[in-house]
Amino acid sequence: MFSHVFLGVGDFERALAFYRPLMSALGLAPRFCDPARPWAGWQAGPGTRPLFVIGQPFDGQAASAGNGAMVAFLAERRAQVDQAHALALAHGGSDEGAPGLRPEYHADYYGAYFRDPDGNKLCVACHAAEG
Repeated sequence: MFSHVFLGVGDFERALAFYRPLMSALGLAPRFCDPARPWAGWQAGPGTRPLFVIGQPFDGQAASAGNGAMVAFLAERRAQVDQAHALALAHGGSDEGAPGLRPEYHADYYGAYFRDPDGNKLCVACHAAEG
């Protein structure tokens, strides 16, 4: 469905320090990292798409978070949601909703919400039943 999702960041090294452990916890492999550009991308599974990419905005303007915009990552297990949330907060993120069930979405929706150091809103969600 998606080719890629790109999030603008203001401080590339700070963003890498935030996203590297988060992507690793979610099982997303690094695809490229070019500090000279600056940008970095991760992917899941075989093939070349979809990609999650962070970098300096192409227009050269300051990065800013979109109002109402959110990127949600899929977790296979609820423990991954917990781990991702903890890693995000430990690496400069801010809490937007602790890990837990959100039955208003569906009975097995288990998610956590946080912002990266640039204010981009992120979610990690597991749609599987416990166990």
